[in-house]
Amino acid sequence: MAQPFQFELVSPERLLLSEKVLEVIVPGSEGEFGVLKDHSPFMSTIRPGLLKVRKDGGQLLEFFVRGGFADVNASGLTVLAEQAIPVSALKADVLAQQIKDAEEDVADARDDDSRHKAETLLSQLREIQAALKAA
Repeated sequence: MAQPFQFELVSPERLLLSEKVLEVIVPGSEGEFGVLKDHSPFMSTIRPGLLKVRKDGGQLLEFFVRGGFADVNASGLTVLAEQAIPVSALKADVLAQQIKDAEEDVADARDDDSRHKAETLLSQLREIQAALKAA
């Protein structure tokens, strides 16, 4: 049976999770990988996707993550994500409306700076939507 290990999920805004877990599945840039207690140390960059955390008792938590890196070491796993959002906080209809609004912002942009900001937001929203559809 899997043994618990320390896991931390950190975004620029806040610490989302810091506790003992049984397993974490990370969307690494070279492919998904699973981490259990006493995993060999390594680092990986992260691609947009779903990070899955299995807690003691079988509870599964899912987070959309984009960018950043994962650090597996003797003390556990730390994921520093550019963006991390609990999947439970994402609503498909709200996301679809945000994408529509962002598309309008791109079309209405009057200068390169405004267009770039709108395109960046639109890209991030589409990454979230794609990760949810793939789940």
